[in-house]
Amino acid sequence: MTFWLIEDHTSGYSVKWRIHKTIYTEQTPYQHLAIVDTVEFGRALVLDGIIQITVSDEFIYHEMIAHVPIFTHRNPHRILIVGGGDGGTAREVLKHHTVEKVDLVEIDERVITACRTYLPETARAFEDARINIIIDNGVDYVSRQKDKYDVIIVDSSDPVGPATELFSKEFYGNVFHALKADGLFAAQTDSPFFSRRIFQRIYQDIKAIFPLVNVYLTCIPSYISGHWSFTLGSKRYHPIRDYRVNNLIETKYYTPELHEACFILPRFFQEMLEKKD
Repeated sequence: MTFWLIEDHTSGYSVKWRIHKTIYTEQTPYQHLAIVDTVEFGRALVLDGIIQITVSDEFIYHEMIAHVPIFTHRNPHRILIVGGGDGGTAREVLKHHTVEKVDLVEIDERVITACRTYLPETARAFEDARINIIIDNGVDYVSRQKDKYDVIIVDSSDPVGPATELFSKEFYGNVFHALKADGLFAAQTDSPFFSRRIFQRIYQDIKAIFPLVNVYLTCIPSYISGHWSFTLGSKRYHPIRDYRVNNLIETKYYTPELHEACFILPRFFQEMLEKKD
């Protein structure tokens, strides 16, 4: 038999994945969770019918959301990851020898449990002694922190369901206060093609709070439209002028040259950010 997973993104655009089998599925208190084995990309984490990571290309997303902000900071010791229940972002952050402690706040404990069982490629990070797993609402947790973190990474799912509040101006203000005086943060900020207005609003909201704001892009084959955006808000360090060039960590995608290049936006993306409609 042939099985297909169909992701509906808009009324006129869907993505269809052929799968060998469904490995695991459950309805958690927050979302529908599944691990499937796809024909083209191998095992994948699926939340509410949308693929979050695949074993074939997850390293692109995780390296870019982690290494760009970590290398931008001059001396990062304490890191907060909001979301990231698959463990991939933590895996990349923990490659940095300056990092002493990582707090990972995940609202859905079942995501961590499932990934530990079925996605060891990313979840092995949870065995590191430097990581502290906190099961909590990331919005509430961040609102209670003051002047605590060098770097905050918001590794959330799309701005629907339990992740909606992680894309609010109020949340970004709380992130600012949770960071130390020279702190910075990075967040995945969705597809500039399919979430244009969200992409624009997020940029304007962060720009109203942080003195330095830069958008960077990568291409992730398993994500809609190819291009995927991240936004970096910083109190002091500029991601091009101030980043630390380091070739010592092991990566498959990130390079110092790519670090600089990813901030060069195509003209129509740049124009998109300058509009306030």
